[in-house]
Amino acid sequence: MFGMADLFDSGAAVPDSAPRPLADRMRPKSIAEVIGQQKVLGPDAPLTVMLASGSLSSLIFWGPPGVGKTTIARLLADETDLHFVQISAIFSGVPELRKVFEAAKMRRQNGQGTLLFVDEIHRFNKAQQDGFLPHMEDGTILLVGATTENPSFELNAAVMSRAQVLVLERLSLAELELMAQRAEQELGKALPLDGPAREALLEMADGDGRALLNLIEQVAAWKTDQKLDSAALGQRLMRRAAQYDKGGDSHYNLISALHKSVRGSDPDAALYWFARMLEGGEDPRFLARRITRMAVEDIGLADPQAQAVCLQSWETYERLGSPEGELALAQAVTYLALAPKSNATYVAYKGARKAAKQTGSELPPKHILNAPTKMMKEHGYGAGYAYDHDAEDGFSGQDYFPETMKRPVLYAPVERGFERELKKRLEYFTKLRAKREDQA
Repeated sequence: MFGMADLFDSGAAVPDSAPRPLADRMRPKSIAEVIGQQKVLGPDAPLTVMLASGSLSSLIFWGPPGVGKTTIARLLADETDLHFVQISAIFSGVPELRKVFEAAKMRRQNGQGTLLFVDEIHRFNKAQQDGFLPHMEDGTILLVGATTENPSFELNAAVMSRAQVLVLERLSLAELELMAQRAEQELGKALPLDGPAREALLEMADGDGRALLNLIEQVAAWKTDQKLDSAALGQRLMRRAAQYDKGGDSHYNLISALHKSVRGSDPDAALYWFARMLEGGEDPRFLARRITRMAVEDIGLADPQAQAVCLQSWETYERLGSPEGELALAQAVTYLALAPKSNATYVAYKGARKAAKQTGSELPPKHILNAPTKMMKEHGYGAGYAYDHDAEDGFSGQDYFPETMKRPVLYAPVERGFERELKKRLEYFTKLRAKREDQA
């Protein structure tokens, strides 16, 4: 009767003598022992309020690896007397999900609820995600999903509407230090590292608590009678690879940070995010395209040379290749960050596109239409056209918009860089046009 209910239980107890990684031995036994994540576990934080009110809802934990998603899910099951079941979307399909739901139904009939923790939930397709809905709605399971990807992009709207998204953050250096101190207590000895080396070890973990405990376990196993410095640590341990997914959330977050740093005229920040993307393995050609876009969108005619600098740096990269060519791109990033900024042409272009959609069937005024045939001349094509070069100041002031369309103002140059000069020219022609209209 209970075989199906126990199908996905953890199995036989592991003997105390069995080897256990430090990360497993250090797993918190209560919510109070969790290090970090005060935005979801602190006083008046969402999970604290839910537990206090006894109304835990389905949840989606969104955050990087090694910040406690699995641990917190287990502890929530303990706190609410729910049976904990863990599956991974990487290794589970529809048959496994059916078995999980059947086992949860049997537990429910026997008076016990199920907290189903789904790791990497974003890897389930739409149909698989839809399969959770009826079991969430009738209370068969309380779903806790974990994802490193942006849920708003990766999860169905139906699942999102039935679960609260909680963001878990990278652990700070102070939180990692607290974790290291607890690990030393568990190991019964201090790490053989001097102050700078200890700090370097924390930085190697890159905000990942599990990674830190694995590093500590390696360091603690070294047989040495003296404290090691940073150089010795660097020889024995490799720095953890930066978290970066060229096709995922990190890609868009970092390019956004680079773009806004350039727009904000901060060359130091711009170079930092540029370097972060390169270190993560980003294609320099993608960066060359985006940098050129920044020149067009955010600098424009305030510095017409900016676009040329970007194209030249792009061409230099293509000729030199990596890693030398990246320096040319970095030079372009620096130039853009310090260039005068204007999005006047960008705004004017968007305004022109909007106006074109609204008045897309309007004909140009007849006076600027060519009349290659007699019939077209008879219909007024070209009649009254003023050839600007014949005017004394080279400007006729004629209206070139459709006759039924009110003349819009699209381009509004700024008082920065070369656009200051363009603004003077625009104001000159605007006044001259008004004068011609008065004389007409």
